[in-house]
Amino acid sequence: MLLLAIDTATSAISVALHDGQRVLAETVTLDPRRHAEHLAPGIQRALADAGCSVADVTAVVAGVGPGPFTGLRVGLVTARTLAFARGIPLYGVCSLDALAHQAWAERKEDLGESFLVATDARRKEVYWARYTVTADGPSRTEGPAVAAARLAAGEELGPPEPLYLRRPDAAPSVTRKSVL
Repeated sequence: MLLLAIDTATSAISVALHDGQRVLAETVTLDPRRHAEHLAPGIQRALADAGCSVADVTAVVAGVGPGPFTGLRVGLVTARTLAFARGIPLYGVCSLDALAHQAWAERKEDLGESFLVATDARRKEVYWARYTVTADGPSRTEGPAVAAARLAAGEELGPPEPLYLRRPDAAPSVTRKSVL
C-alpha cells in the first residue's frame, strides 16, 4: 500500500507518501500564489525521496479545505487526475480534520476535552472547526466555518461568530470514500 496525500488548502503546498505504517517522504513548499508550479515537482520529489514511482501509488488523499479557491482547485484537480489516470481510489479529507488528528496524535494530553483548529483565511478572517476529544481521536462538533479574526492581546478566545457555515456533509470524513 502506498498512499499519496496532497493538501493545498493553505499557503503551503504539502505532499506526503505513507505506506500504511509510517510516512516515507514529505515535502512542504510555502508559496501562497504558486500552487500550480510547486505541486507536481513536490510529488516527484516525495516519490524520489521514498524510492518509489507513481506506478507504486495505490490511493490518493486530497485535502478539500476550507481554503482559497485557486489553491484548492490545483490540489483537487491534480489528485483527481492522478487517481483517474491510474485507476486508483481517491479520498477527500477536510483539511482542518487532518490538523485536528495530527494535534491529537502528537499532544493528546494537552488538548483537554475539546479544542479549536483554525487556519488563516486571509483578509483578517480564519477558517475554524471545533473538536471533541474521544478515545478514537478528535470528532468534529462544529464547523468548518469562517469568522472574523478579532483576537487582541490578552483577549480570551471565545466561540467564533460564523459568517457562513458549510453543510456538515460538504466536508468528507476520513472514513468515507469521496468522489471529488
